[in-house]
Amino acid sequence: MKTLALALALALCHFYQLSAQEHEHRSAQPLSYPDIEGYRSLKTDLHQHTVFSDGNVWPGIRVMEALRENLDVISLTEHLEYQPHKDDIPHPDRNRSYALALEEARDHELLIVHGSEITRSAPVGHSNAVFITDANPLLAEDAITAFKEAKKQGGFVFWNHPAWHAQSPQGTPILSDFQKERIANGELHGIEVINSVDYAEESLALALEHGLTIMGTSDIHGLIDWDYTEKGNHRPITLVFAREKSLEALKEALFDGRTVAIYNDLWVGREAFLLPLLQASIQVKSATYVPKTQVLKVVLENITSSDLLFENQMPYTFYSSSPVFRIPAMGSYTLQIKTLEALGSIRLRLKALGAFTAPRVQPVVEWEVEVP
Repeated sequence: MKTLALALALALCHFYQLSAQEHEHRSAQPLSYPDIEGYRSLKTDLHQHTVFSDGNVWPGIRVMEALRENLDVISLTEHLEYQPHKDDIPHPDRNRSYALALEEARDHELLIVHGSEITRSAPVGHSNAVFITDANPLLAEDAITAFKEAKKQGGFVFWNHPAWHAQSPQGTPILSDFQKERIANGELHGIEVINSVDYAEESLALALEHGLTIMGTSDIHGLIDWDYTEKGNHRPITLVFAREKSLEALKEALFDGRTVAIYNDLWVGREAFLLPLLQASIQVKSATYVPKTQVLKVVLENITSSDLLFENQMPYTFYSSSPVFRIPAMGSYTLQIKTLEALGSIRLRLKALGAFTAPRVQPVVEWEVEVP
């Protein structure tokens, strides 16, 4: 007899298949972020679950959700060891979820990364191995063997939700000897600083200290619509700056640490990538003086799916505005700057209050603006 979870999965799969037949792949809020110089910005979610571990939906649903949100890459990282639906969906082949997602995405440009989650109690914790070739050998009795196998297959491995209170009661990550050894052996390469709705600045500190790639993921088990969209949120993603849209380029970028984690208006990444992303995200549409004044009106347009919050860092003050202002997603904002004299150009200097390059460190972004 089917469980409620399986019945729900099949019903939802039928619903989304009807939507797919009608080519309704875009939601009301498809995600959009600009490329930066030299790289394509690939929108990825590399931590998701289906009924092939402890999720509540069929793998095809994950593909359709990603298409609706305009993602570039996803990975279905089923728990290797934790299989609560195995009585209803027995699958001795741990690659089955990946195979189904790959088939669903066959006629689309969405990239599917082969991945699985190594699930153990502390101090090992949970880690995702992506870009693997076969999940079955990772189902090893010994955790060290599982990590060695992921490395043997060329996998990129990142530490999941290290601040999760179920494994770390204080809600802060504990870097055990196990993780230290995995890093030293080249078997652990990244760390989630954003998982679901949680941002852990302590995880960011570990990423910077140990050279780990900064990751943001949804860790979705239910529906994206129910857990995020209907609550007015976007799913967390990792923007990966790759030389092209391909699995090979994506893998190379992840190993090189070229990422920014994004959840709504929270952006977390190394300065080398976060600064150019912020600069590309705001376009100066016009700059003109109010007639017979020294008040310069500068219209700024936000071309991303995130609201962006800034604070004035210039020697000039604003007219009729707080020094802190928000530019809405896909919207614009008009600054009125009291320049005290007519200028031929001005350098905008704004601190991005929702962005972090280190714990509690917010970058200052500059734009050179010509005044006709």
